Amino acid sequence: MRRLFILLRNILGLPKRLFCTKISLLALLSDAQVDPHAAIHSGTRFYRSSIGRYSYVGRNGFVTNASIGNFTSIGGGCDIGGTSHPLDWVSTSSTFHKWENVFKKNFARHEFEIFKQTTIGNDVWIGTNVLIKAGVTIADGAVIGMGAVVTKDVGPYEIWAGNPARMIRKRFDDETIERLLATRWWEKSDEEIEKFAPLVTDVQAFLQYMEEQK
Repeated sequence: MRRLFILLRNILGLPKRLFCTKISLLALLSDAQVDPHAAIHSGTRFYRSSIGRYSYVGRNGFVTNASIGNFTSIGGGCDIGGTSHPLDWVSTSSTFHKWENVFKKNFARHEFEIFKQTTIGNDVWIGTNVLIKAGVTIADGAVIGMGAVVTKDVGPYEIWAGNPARMIRKRFDDETIERLLATRWWEKSDEEIEKFAPLVTDVQAFLQYMEEQK
């Protein structure tokens, strides 16, 4: 019944998507907060999540219980978040806690929180077919290589890849990272961004400009 309700709501929202947003007509959304300048591509399911301006999720992705910042790029086929299962009970089966399950059968309704919030920061780049465990935090400026399986928190401006994912290196030295984080450029207005946009290819020139503005 819930799936039917989600489908109906998406069908009713098609005219708005067609003319007012960058959400594909073939994306499926539920309890979603999508900035008017964000994009959700076709085939993606985006549930109980939010996404900031100039961020996008590529084709055929799955995002649930996640918060995504501004200027973040997420490739196609990514699976972000999901539900948890109890590891310290006799059984990990969903038939023993209070939430609904595919079998429509609950032998017991024990308290258990299946939803963990996943946080993806600003200016993050996530490659194609990445899997991100529910509850993980990926900090601002991080990069996740395609096909990675991320089960741990990722720090700012770190590059991770592999299965399981591990840190390859940092994009910049620690001092530069601290200075970049302090600018919080992704929160600036479009007009302000247009002024420093010519400097984004030169990190030191960009930082000098931003620090002079203070």
